[in-house]
Amino acid sequence: QVQLMESGGGLVQPGGSLRLSCAASKSIFSIRVMGWYRQAPGKQRELVATITINSSRNYADSVKGRFTISRDNAKNTVYLQMNSLKPEDTAVYYCGADFNGLRYWGQGTQVTVSS
Repeated sequence: QVQLMESGGGLVQPGGSLRLSCAASKSIFSIRVMGWYRQAPGKQRELVATITINSSRNYADSVKGRFTISRDNAKNTVYLQMNSLKPEDTAVYYCGADFNGLRYWGQGTQVTVSS
């Protein structure tokens, strides 16, 4: 099993930046895929970005060129650097991890983009 804890959310103005962190209770060497997802009120949870053990990355079209996912194996942490934020990025952001065929989720961190 793996426990995930997100941090770094908050209120930011349009065009601003935030860096989200996801700390895992296990070495991320043992987790094949980690990623970020988001869910706005009344909408389904959607993929934002994923990163694999071999550092393969995928991004939603809506965030390409603005968001960057990365990992720090020594800290068992995955990051999401979010630049040029837009109001439509407002959502609860969840860290997810695939381990032994199961999807594990953090509790989420709120990101609000508003002036």
